[in-house]
Amino acid sequence: MSPVKSKIPKEERPFLDRLLDEIRYRISGVEDIDVAGQSIPRYTGEFWTAKQRQAHALHEISYRACFKPQLPHFFIEHLTKEADRIYDPFSGRGTTVLEAGFMGRNVAANDINPLSTLLSRPRFFPPLLKELMERLDSIPISETESADIDLSMFFHPKTEAEIVSIKNYLTARHESGEEDDIDRWIRMVATNRLTGHSKGFFSVYTLPPNQAVSADSQKKINIKMKQTPEHRDTRVIIYKKSRTLLNDITPEEHKYLRQAGEGARFLTCDARETKTIESGSIQLTVTSPPFLDVVDYMQDNWLRCWFNGLDAEEISKTITIARTLESWSAVMLGVFRELYRITKPRGFVAFEVGEIRNKQINLDEHVVPLGIKTGFKCIGIIVNEQYFTKTSNIWGIDNNEKGTNSNRIVLFRK
Repeated sequence: MSPVKSKIPKEERPFLDRLLDEIRYRISGVEDIDVAGQSIPRYTGEFWTAKQRQAHALHEISYRACFKPQLPHFFIEHLTKEADRIYDPFSGRGTTVLEAGFMGRNVAANDINPLSTLLSRPRFFPPLLKELMERLDSIPISETESADIDLSMFFHPKTEAEIVSIKNYLTARHESGEEDDIDRWIRMVATNRLTGHSKGFFSVYTLPPNQAVSADSQKKINIKMKQTPEHRDTRVIIYKKSRTLLNDITPEEHKYLRQAGEGARFLTCDARETKTIESGSIQLTVTSPPFLDVVDYMQDNWLRCWFNGLDAEEISKTITIARTLESWSAVMLGVFRELYRITKPRGFVAFEVGEIRNKQINLDEHVVPLGIKTGFKCIGIIVNEQYFTKTSNIWGIDNNEKGTNSNRIVLFRK
């Protein structure tokens, strides 16, 4: 089946050939839909799965509403070559740019939430475990330290003292200009281990690590589960998680990551105004924007912000929460205008969206006219369907009733 060959001029097909051949091989269905007065092909199939290419353990940093690394890998593999620059304007935990780094690409990442850089950048400069252990042992721990807010519902007093000691150490290193890649790694892992639902976290049993419940809610959880916080050795937990993250990294991957990290851009801007990214410099953007108001970033990240000395309320004011489709579309139109500016001629944008509000809104059909209006050509909509995992419904976005998860990616070319 090759329904798009006649639609794409021959001279524009070098990268598209790779992608379209893969689509034809794996396609289970195709339909032409009328959007913005144009006939747009929508391809459905299982184009990638978690088993096709096992994602690197270094990706396993929890963050709300992140897609699987196999998604950006698919587009990076078929639409770019080594040294091309890959971008994500809503970078989150950095899945797109980290995967691009593994593949020898240059990277640029942006997210209005400064936690994104704290969780992304350190993984381009992974430490040696011996050096990490030595640094952890050197951090002064005071058993008399306590937080400036009540965290007793989450942490044993001894654990809390260790957390505050590490927090103070990292703050002092940053403010003195002495903070290095090992410190930033410790900050990232500690931020990721604050709360969770196993003994691999600093806290008593609570929600998964990409969400932080309120203090009052945690008290109710403790009563329901008849639990009290027990001591957790924070430095041991940081080391063990680091060992897992670094478990299968090869010397070549280490080299690629460092090369990408040294030339990387990590921005904290409105995605509509990324002025430091040069016009025509991005070969491929792979991203998934916030979907209306389905995630409360302030509530999810308040404890992570506290640990890193960030003001969660101030950050929430900078994050655009679009509560209607019209306002969301207006924001995304501005994003597409900026993407058009920074994308290379014949470069691509893979824009992942989903079905929301009980299947009443298919965002892919609303995204197509936004890209076209700003000058992009819509190549088509790619719907990847696969059996979902435990994290697939984290957005509150539709998963089919029979146990499959749908990623809808609108693909544009400049």
